[in-house]
Amino acid sequence: MKTTTVFKNNFRAYTSKKRIIAHKGSTRSSKTWSILQLLYLIAVRSPKPLLISVVSESFPHLSRGCIRDFENMLKTDGLWDDANWNATNKIYKVNNSKIEFFSADNPSKVHGPSRDILYINECINIPYETYRQLAIRTTETIFLDCNPCFEFWLDEHLLPREDAILIHSTYKDNNYLSAEQIREIESNMHDTEWWLVYGEGKTGKKLGIVMQNWKQVDKMPETYKKRWLGIDFGFTNDPTAIIDVRLANGELWIDELLFAKGYDNTMIAKYLKECNIPKWLPIVADSAEPKSISEIKAFGFNIEPAIKGADSIKQGISILNRYQKNITKRSLNIISEYRNYRWKTDETGKPTNQPIDMYNHAIDAQRYVALKYLQEQKNVISKAYTSKLRME
Repeated sequence: MKTTTVFKNNFRAYTSKKRIIAHKGSTRSSKTWSILQLLYLIAVRSPKPLLISVVSESFPHLSRGCIRDFENMLKTDGLWDDANWNATNKIYKVNNSKIEFFSADNPSKVHGPSRDILYINECINIPYETYRQLAIRTTETIFLDCNPCFEFWLDEHLLPREDAILIHSTYKDNNYLSAEQIREIESNMHDTEWWLVYGEGKTGKKLGIVMQNWKQVDKMPETYKKRWLGIDFGFTNDPTAIIDVRLANGELWIDELLFAKGYDNTMIAKYLKECNIPKWLPIVADSAEPKSISEIKAFGFNIEPAIKGADSIKQGISILNRYQKNITKRSLNIISEYRNYRWKTDETGKPTNQPIDMYNHAIDAQRYVALKYLQEQKNVISKAYTSKLRME
């Protein structure tokens, strides 16, 4: 296996018999990959059967994160064996040991049987009580990692312990990054708070978070009062975001339909058709691209330009924040944006009333809907539209 200094630091910490091995690191520092490498090698070399649990906040996060990395890691070295993978239970057999993957939102797993080794990926995103329930059922080592966006229970409850060790890493510890990846990371040096956390791997401050009043949910409601789509166009450099927004019981329910680069207007229209979007459903898109709106409208979709103007960004955010927002767990890019979209700070470090121009593609799509249909003066819907919603 090709390893980085982060793996070596992990190995030293593990052989020193530390109970808690915590990682705080920048983006692309190899902390997750390195921990998974070590867990696999521990299982290979163990003289006794081990149960190793890899846990993340939700199954979509786990599937597109640790499970994907684990499979890619083993396939890269020709070690993956389909016969050892139980796709239903998400368990990989290594000799007489097992590496299981499950989400922290599964109560039966969190409060279930004990294990030998525990790894919590992005532990900053799970509650302390969830950690505690998992920890008391772990007989040996506990690994944790995160991008340290702010201080949380790891700092307060775990790091002060004598049996805990903190491993700090940055992208510079990963000598397998391409020059293009390094340039992309370092292009964000101007964003002080972002660079502190994702560039230097240092603990940031939970200040200036823009999006408020939200939680994760399993799925969208089947019955609702109103529904719209929001589209923020992108192509080469930025992703196109298509977001499903529904109003039910006075709350917003939000689902990520698309968040990807390289989609032209024909592809967007085709994707809307594949998603079975009704042709009459209101779609609000970025008014900066009237040609795109016109081309998608030609496919029969009810698409219209967003309202823009002075303070429209702040106004749209304000409207969204009036509502309790329910984000589907599969909407990983929306969740990431909600956690990272911040107000700019002044020279003293205090938040201003202007948001950063990052982590906002899916949020912009939601703002377009909010400005068009969720303002009080716009909060009236036609009888024809209401009847179609009931029929959908």
